[in-house]
Amino acid sequence: MSLLRPRTRPRGGRWPVGVAWLALILLVIAALLMAAAGPAYRFGLLPLGDAFGLLRYGAYVAAGAAGVGLIALILAIFCRRLRPALAGGLVIVAVAGMVTVPWVHWQRAQLAPPIHDITTDTEDPPAFEALVDAREAAPNAVDYPGEAFARQQREAYPDIRPIDLDMSLDSALSVAEAAALDLGWELAGVTANRIEATDTTTWFGFKDDVVIRLTETDDGVRVDVRSASRIGRSDVGTNAARIRKYRETLERRVQR
Repeated sequence: MSLLRPRTRPRGGRWPVGVAWLALILLVIAALLMAAAGPAYRFGLLPLGDAFGLLRYGAYVAAGAAGVGLIALILAIFCRRLRPALAGGLVIVAVAGMVTVPWVHWQRAQLAPPIHDITTDTEDPPAFEALVDAREAAPNAVDYPGEAFARQQREAYPDIRPIDLDMSLDSALSVAEAAALDLGWELAGVTANRIEATDTTTWFGFKDDVVIRLTETDDGVRVDVRSASRIGRSDVGTNAARIRKYRETLERRVQR
């Protein structure tokens, strides 16, 4: 006659599993809040301030999820429970990944000057023409803000300079337009020596405008680029990065 052994209760009972599940639920809520912030503003469901608030609340919930995940991990290790330990560790790693992008943007914001209009020619910036109406409807000015912006740009982005091309004006216009299209910009107007376009950011859908001016010189063509945000006092370095990216794309086009 065999004796039935009493069923052994796992160490810690339901606590390790329950805490791990709480961490996972908080992680999902945080992810939904942070992911929804951009589309909520882009599709007009929330004003910009509320959308940023949604992003901030998501970060708070993510921090809470990481804290609960750490508790779950410690409790599971103490109770020698593998699955709750894995869940707690997974939550901590996921939160670290979620907050990396906002953290990088915050760091960039601390380093970037509070300007939103960048140009390769601060003395005679290319002027918007085709995009005047769109920019007049936005908070930021159509005209270049002036010497105060130029001085801050020269200090922060000394590499933003004109681009010289050894080719005819027609050829330069062709490669300049092709480079803009390569970057996915929406063309607003093209003339014999000017290109205007709009670049829309992926997440929040911010619209930044670009004007490219081509000037014939003794050595070929000088290309000046101006990139300006429609909203926001600071662009967190986005417009300078856009001009650098355009320069790289244009140079690759020329090399072909």
